[in-house]
Amino acid sequence: MTPSSTHAVALPLPLIEAGLTLVGMAAAFLWAQFGARRRKKRTSSFAFLERAFVAFAQRQGLAVLTVGLLELGMRLALLPWFPIPLPAIPDEFSFLLAANTFASGRLTNPTPDMWTHFESIHISMQPTYMSMYFPANGLVLALGKVLFGHPWFGVLVVTALMCAAITWMLQGWLPPAWALLGGLVAVLRIGLFSYWINSFGGALSVSALGGALVIGAYPRLIRRVRHRDAILFALGMIILALSRPFEGTLLCIPVVLSLGHRLFFAKKRPAPRLLLRCAAIPLLLMVMAGSWLAYYDLRVFGNPLTLPYKLNRAAYATAPYWVWQSPRPEPPYRHKAMRDFYNIGEMKEFQRGHSLASFVPNLLLRAARALNFFAGFALLPPLLMAGIVFRDRRVRFPLICLFVVAGGMLAEAMSLPYYLAPLTALFYLIGLQCMRHLRLWRPDSKPVGNTMIHVILAVSCVTAVLTVWQEIHLPGIVMNYFAAVTCSDTCPASFQQGFDRAQVLDTLEQLPGQQLVIVRYDEHHDPNNEWVYNAPNIDAAKVIWARDMSTADNLELLKYYHNRRVWIVEPDATPVKITPYATPPA
Repeated sequence: MTPSSTHAVALPLPLIEAGLTLVGMAAAFLWAQFGARRRKKRTSSFAFLERAFVAFAQRQGLAVLTVGLLELGMRLALLPWFPIPLPAIPDEFSFLLAANTFASGRLTNPTPDMWTHFESIHISMQPTYMSMYFPANGLVLALGKVLFGHPWFGVLVVTALMCAAITWMLQGWLPPAWALLGGLVAVLRIGLFSYWINSFGGALSVSALGGALVIGAYPRLIRRVRHRDAILFALGMIILALSRPFEGTLLCIPVVLSLGHRLFFAKKRPAPRLLLRCAAIPLLLMVMAGSWLAYYDLRVFGNPLTLPYKLNRAAYATAPYWVWQSPRPEPPYRHKAMRDFYNIGEMKEFQRGHSLASFVPNLLLRAARALNFFAGFALLPPLLMAGIVFRDRRVRFPLICLFVVAGGMLAEAMSLPYYLAPLTALFYLIGLQCMRHLRLWRPDSKPVGNTMIHVILAVSCVTAVLTVWQEIHLPGIVMNYFAAVTCSDTCPASFQQGFDRAQVLDTLEQLPGQQLVIVRYDEHHDPNNEWVYNAPNIDAAKVIWARDMSTADNLELLKYYHNRRVWIVEPDATPVKITPYATPPA
């Protein structure tokens, strides 16, 4: 990835999408007859395409496979303009530490001797050196590194599986043609240009995959208990437990309760022998996954009951996770950048959700970010039918699941759009049901709704083409935008940051011998632009990144790594400044 040109002018893609959508909606009212089916269907190109699409969608297994392969093929075809991304924000570096650790055959790493120089955001140093997150994202990236040579290919594969799983889920609730349409919309909205696929935090697609499996297996198990659906249901729950357990638990509670009632207490319930036979393998898989997670927690955090996040938050964070909690006392920070991130940046986010005066505005801001990420402007018009859909029995249970999770998430003091990843399939299910009702909308007997559906699809395709065109002429602009709508304003992702650090790292790796980099920030440094991240085995790394501390501390570090060439890097200088470290006189 290269930094954006300063001479070209960026197209305001959100405004263009909004303008095209508004113009298209107005045209749908004025010229609705263009959206109507011709009486002679054989001569109508729209009718011919629709019939072919419906016929293909009837082959449901092939449709699911096609969506997954389409996501893979299209994203690989876009690599010349949307290349493999560079890590830029703390979450990505933390996931990559887990990925590199897993890929090396270990669950964690011993605490390095000079660990106070290597402390970093979302990284646990005690009792072991490892990412603070649950292991699913790291496992996905490790899979990409082991099988394909680069962690990002794990993101690509799991995102393709997510799009295929969304299609499969929708087939359990909607007619096949609408399910296929939903899968293709997921490819356009998430699978090609979103932050999920164009970053290493994009392994969060695995949470959406887990949610799709759970919601997709539910109606199938209600209609007929089969081994395949029961196993997929269990796999979905396992994925949620290893990725986003809180939101995943909120999603699974109504599903498990409803499924248990229908399978064990309803009048027309399956035979107990069939239930026992179909539940044996799923229960075994869940017990194995729970045992593995307990062992992972034991190795990484020293206790099988100590879950990820807990020790790291206790060591560094002052902002609590739940809205009813009070801020914790400030811990003894050794580095100003760490204090700025945890005690200032996170605290501002917490206070917005904790204060009664700012609770409603903050809630509306969360909803707007979620809509912008999952739908954009083009997919908003079907929400005009939300009142009808809320009374629709077909999606009553998905709406209950959505409200349960949304209600539970109100207790979270800090929330970002990707926290909603387990609900991705539900969003598209409800949105497509809105589109189905919109298609039948005929004010004054005019097929306005049907025309609007064609406009929505056309605008989505045009926006995708414009996105590619803009990235060709202004590399990095599109990625910065999608990162911004994914992150909060206290955590602004910048792909330029990732480029600068990668460029310095590449320069140092070309030099002979081993290198030690002491990172020196200025007084107004943005703590989200963190540079101090290291490999799992720090002492064996070609380049080691360390924090600038006192003269005595730095001399201690230099003495420990006496065989390395030492540099000072100043990320806040323009351009980034790198100079040999001048050892002060004794």
